[in-house]
Amino acid sequence: MKYPKISYQLIRLAAVCLLLQATTLLSAQEAEQKTHQAPLSKMELQTGDSIVFLGDSITHQCLYTQYVEDFFYTRYPKMRLKFHNAGVGGAKAWDALARFDRDVAAYHPKYVTVLLGMNDGRYQPFNDEIFKTYYDDMKELISKIEGIGATPILMTPTMFDARAARMGKRPRDPASVELYNSVLAYYGTWLREVAAESGFGFVDMYGPLNNITIAERQKNPQFTIIRDAVHPDAPGQVVMAFALLSDMNVQRQVSRITVSKKANGEATSTARGGKLSDLKYSDDGVSFTWLADSLPWVVPAEAKLGAELTKLGHRMSQESLSIHDLPPGRYELSIDGEVVGQYSNTTLARHVELQGNPKTPQYQQAMQVALLNKERNDGPVKDKRNSWRAFQSYARMKRELDAQGDQKDPKKVAAVAQLEKRLADQDRVIQESEAAAKALEDKIYEINQPEARKYVLKKVTAAKKK
Repeated sequence: MKYPKISYQLIRLAAVCLLLQATTLLSAQEAEQKTHQAPLSKMELQTGDSIVFLGDSITHQCLYTQYVEDFFYTRYPKMRLKFHNAGVGGAKAWDALARFDRDVAAYHPKYVTVLLGMNDGRYQPFNDEIFKTYYDDMKELISKIEGIGATPILMTPTMFDARAARMGKRPRDPASVELYNSVLAYYGTWLREVAAESGFGFVDMYGPLNNITIAERQKNPQFTIIRDAVHPDAPGQVVMAFALLSDMNVQRQVSRITVSKKANGEATSTARGGKLSDLKYSDDGVSFTWLADSLPWVVPAEAKLGAELTKLGHRMSQESLSIHDLPPGRYELSIDGEVVGQYSNTTLARHVELQGNPKTPQYQQAMQVALLNKERNDGPVKDKRNSWRAFQSYARMKRELDAQGDQKDPKKVAAVAQLEKRLADQDRVIQESEAAAKALEDKIYEINQPEARKYVLKKVTAAKKK
């Protein structure tokens, strides 16, 4: 059969159109695939990098940030990072925008952790208009973080402890008490979606606090680590620090030492996290010298419960020691001449964990670091954060005045002028606080360097009965 010439042209045109459509569709699919990014799985850090902790009063407490700093001071003693707490009590996302240039961008961060939302929800049942304000301000804040070349690490709002609120004396709206923790869950779920789609870091602060609380209330119905319902106490802040470091996949183990004998009786060892030397087996024990790369992560006494609740030592700071091929009996372990414990040969063969033993010189050295950093945070770091309260009040009041146009409230005009006078001194306070904080941090880097330690394991001779 012969087809007219026009038919061949139409067939060719249709084929070309179909090919173009397929190509366009394929290109669109490839473009869509390219937009999908993997969320940040870990922080890549080196000496000189800066981390900014941006937030509200929960960050202003200088606790979870302090414990995260403690981790880096002890786990990476050769790497000096720059930490800046940018929390202000009562802050919402808009407040963070108002102080962004001086309080965030000025520190040239590589990563900015963002903990906002507790105040943004306004302590009431879910309100779509309130959430829209938070949504818009957070999107702008995230864009500003990206705009300075930093990577956002978005963190869910923490837990609102409704039971603690009911047990407290402060009068609260029953509906808000019942529903506000759910509001925070909604905000956090949205943040997780933003982080996942944009390739940002994400930390679940909400889940660990709620999960630990409900587990502990099975044993004690009045248990809380958030006594005022909003601000986690020191143990709760350890849970937060643990969540941040865990979700960012930091190096979890301090060291692992295994000592044994070869078939010919020669002593041998395998070790991670340091260098082992001078290994000797004797008739009644073992001795060696150990120079670790890092120290265990420990927290001050008031935060100890948080370390226990998270199993912080075992899960994030393990110092494991295994000694095989010992004759049956009990053995006394000393480090640098100080007895730190007694163990059976079978326990030593399985392994013992030393990171939580307060008798070891490594633990004591790490505690010195933690206490010095506590002094740093309780003093100059908090002084600097307190200086930002006046700015926050000023920025909010000025926004209100600007919205009034020509008909400005004289009282607010006077109040803004008064706040401006107070702020004239802020730069001096910031500079003095930062100098004092750095002086303490210099001391931290003098005492956080691991030292060679002499381990001696000797068999305990049973006392003879009289």
